[in-house]
Amino acid sequence: MSKLVIVESPTKAKTIRNYLPPGYRVEASMGHVRDLPQSASDIPATVKGEEWAKIGVNVEENFEPLYIVPQDKKKVVKALKDALKDADELVLATDEDREGESISWHLLQVLKPKVPTKRMVFHEITEDAIQAALTNCRDVDEQLVRAQETRRILDRLVGYTLSPLLWKKIAWGLSAGRVQSVAVRLLVQRERQRRAFRKGSYWDLKAILAQQEIPFEAKLVMLGGTRIATGADFDEATGQIIAGRNVLLLGEAEAQGLRDRIQQCAWNVTNLEERPSTRKPSPPFTTSTLQQEANRKLRFSARDTMRIAQSLYEQGYITYMRTDSVHLSQQAISAARSCVEHKYGKEYLSPQPRQYTTKSKGAQEAHEAIRPSGSTFRTPQDTGLSGRELQLYDLIWKRTVATQMAEARQTHVTVSIQVEDAEFRATGKRIDFPGFFRAYVEGSDDPDAALESQEVILPTLRVGDQPNCVDLEAIAHETQPPARYTEATLVKTLESEGIGRPSTYASIIGTIIDRGYAQMNSNSLVPTFTAFAVTSLLENYFPDLVDPSFTARMERTLDDISTGEAEWLPYLKDFYLGQAGLETQVKQQESQIDPANARTITLEGLEAKVRIGRYGAYIETENDDGPVKATIPQDLTPSDLDPQQVETLLRQKTEGPDKVGFHPETGEPIYQLIGPYGPYVQLGDESEANPKPKRASLPKGVKPENVTLEMAVGLLALPRALGVHPETGAKIQASLGRFGPYVMHAKGPEGKPEYRSIKGDDDVLTITLERALQLLAEPKAGRGRKASSTPLRELGAHPEDGEPVNIYNGPYGPYIKHGKVNASLPEGQTVEGITMDVALKAIAEKAGSKKSSRTAKKTTTGTKAASTTKKTTTKKTTTKSGTTKKTTKSAAKSSTTGKTTRANTARKTKS
Repeated sequence: MSKLVIVESPTKAKTIRNYLPPGYRVEASMGHVRDLPQSASDIPATVKGEEWAKIGVNVEENFEPLYIVPQDKKKVVKALKDALKDADELVLATDEDREGESISWHLLQVLKPKVPTKRMVFHEITEDAIQAALTNCRDVDEQLVRAQETRRILDRLVGYTLSPLLWKKIAWGLSAGRVQSVAVRLLVQRERQRRAFRKGSYWDLKAILAQQEIPFEAKLVMLGGTRIATGADFDEATGQIIAGRNVLLLGEAEAQGLRDRIQQCAWNVTNLEERPSTRKPSPPFTTSTLQQEANRKLRFSARDTMRIAQSLYEQGYITYMRTDSVHLSQQAISAARSCVEHKYGKEYLSPQPRQYTTKSKGAQEAHEAIRPSGSTFRTPQDTGLSGRELQLYDLIWKRTVATQMAEARQTHVTVSIQVEDAEFRATGKRIDFPGFFRAYVEGSDDPDAALESQEVILPTLRVGDQPNCVDLEAIAHETQPPARYTEATLVKTLESEGIGRPSTYASIIGTIIDRGYAQMNSNSLVPTFTAFAVTSLLENYFPDLVDPSFTARMERTLDDISTGEAEWLPYLKDFYLGQAGLETQVKQQESQIDPANARTITLEGLEAKVRIGRYGAYIETENDDGPVKATIPQDLTPSDLDPQQVETLLRQKTEGPDKVGFHPETGEPIYQLIGPYGPYVQLGDESEANPKPKRASLPKGVKPENVTLEMAVGLLALPRALGVHPETGAKIQASLGRFGPYVMHAKGPEGKPEYRSIKGDDDVLTITLERALQLLAEPKAGRGRKASSTPLRELGAHPEDGEPVNIYNGPYGPYIKHGKVNASLPEGQTVEGITMDVALKAIAEKAGSKKSSRTAKKTTTGTKAASTTKKTTTKKTTTKSGTTKKTTKSAAKSSTTGKTTRANTARKTKS
């Protein structure tokens, strides 16, 4: 007999197995073994006719969840049951957060062990931690399970109640979510602010002065005793100076006149102030701050950060990565201080061990911050890690070690310089002792470079000195609209508002992008027109559900349920069935919502209507001949859509495209058009004789009004042949692609085409062979997401050959892999939500696509009716109380089966 230990993943199982005594067997549950139904086919026949079954929660019977074992988990459950037969003890070692507690509880309900059961928790996978956890086991925490279950039910009620309403009123396939919809609203509100923003302009002067031949910079701050206006003095809604501000607004003429008047005058130092300051290191990482900093420094998405951190944790490199706590154990503090002393010296140690306190009342996940695991920290170079795993571990190592380093000491220097009636100011900063800066500077990936860039050294100056004016320049400024959210700033806002849990932010942001509510543009989250329509509907008819304070109160209630301070059932009843409950609101409001109005977006300053159609957003206006519609390009954002662009799109629709000129060789006209993917040029007219005229997109940053005939001819001539490589003799070309302009070496060092992006001052139309050879000689830079050797998710073994079916992250997004077959995720599916059945279907379609294509050619017009076979299956369904029901149903298999009704498909959409 042996002791059976169950964890979530094979990677975690492999690591933990090394630290367990003999007689322990470790198996993986592959995540949750039970869940609410994900599709109509999952609903048991006994309740299929019930209205509540569509949601998967029996709201009429105290919100009893309908738990099922998904098809792709049945083999896993069977394997676990078989393993349990040979065990004399069951140890549940899932993660120590609410999700992990819930997985353990579901395992108990499904496996129904007849042997003693223990719950083992740990926040790092090291020998000491595992041995300590084995001797300190406990029972499953029912309150944590109840809090997680309540959250799951709430999310299901919101998603499955509101999403069908969005399908009816706006567009098929949309979704609403308890936290997702609030996050989308934040993006939309910021885009509205950008649209309402009015630019302000102002001028000032910048002087280059020199003292003892050492130059330094000074800026105009006052004139005639009045402060000069800066960007902070402007009203974003009007572009004018905020009422009541006693400032002087300089225009170009005044700035140039002042420059000419004072340039040759004497400059005098009138005041010098030195202010010492100290900076303490930031606390160690929590889930939220790790996502923020990895996005700022490494450009990792929140989803990628969590995947990589999960892998590091399961391999034993870091402690548990889902935590709200900034607390460090004594073991961690000792390990960090040892690193500081050995790497930087005793003078860089903080005088006393530094501990941090978690401020968040709701911090209930793990009890320690994210840090390198173990009693001694492996340096990044000693881990054997590479790529993104090494980058993230290095970030965590630096941040943790820095917490035990001495404070940085700085001196801020401010110098006032008078010339006539104008006062200039020079500011400097001197780092007197770098302290923790030697290891870690927040927001910078290179501490040494950050130290240099932080210092601004001024020459030695004293009151009465008269520095020379080397140069004096009048500078124009324009105020900038509010910055769009990045993943880092959105995560920070969600956390500060108390919306959702940090461990869910990655999936929330991923869902927002996957569902078409936002696009990622230069690390910014740009809301789409669809996001505007959905947000407006929810604001008008269900304002509480997109109110951050309302959602934050829900989170606090869930925290109270986990500690026993609140009752789950009364809360659910009030939220859903109460007088102002969600079900009541939807029934009351549905008839009030006009689909035409719901699909129409009102944008200030536009007379034309923006609507959401079957194929995306479009503009509609009326002329003498009736309504005119024009598709809005996908890269055109709501805040940037102005009357001039509307006019261009509509004119192209009614009058035809603008003509750039005629091709000098063929004489064909060259047109400039705007399509769904942005502006492009086209050679010749589209006709039956020429159904696909040659087209070329405009390079990024090139405005349509700046396109010349010469440029259009050059773009249409791409790819350009630059010559041949002197070593290989293979051709070298320049062209435009999906990721911008590039040069290509047809046969690189490995015999495959080799590519390099064209950036900076280089132009795809003028780049030379010599410059192309220089680019090709440089190391190839990563293009963001690379194919990862670590699975994003392990679905289990293929039912036919037993080979693993996993999901990986590739250059073009997540994909399913089985053996040598790689299949894209089906449309509408997410990494977290895809089931084994869906994955198997995608794999089969991919593997059989070529074969099917060949077979299709041989198939005659007449098609024989496929025979239908029936088989009787017994389906087991486990309710929350743990009872098992057996239902027998007759399932028909037919070639004609497979049509999914609109209602059934509706149930597949997750919240």
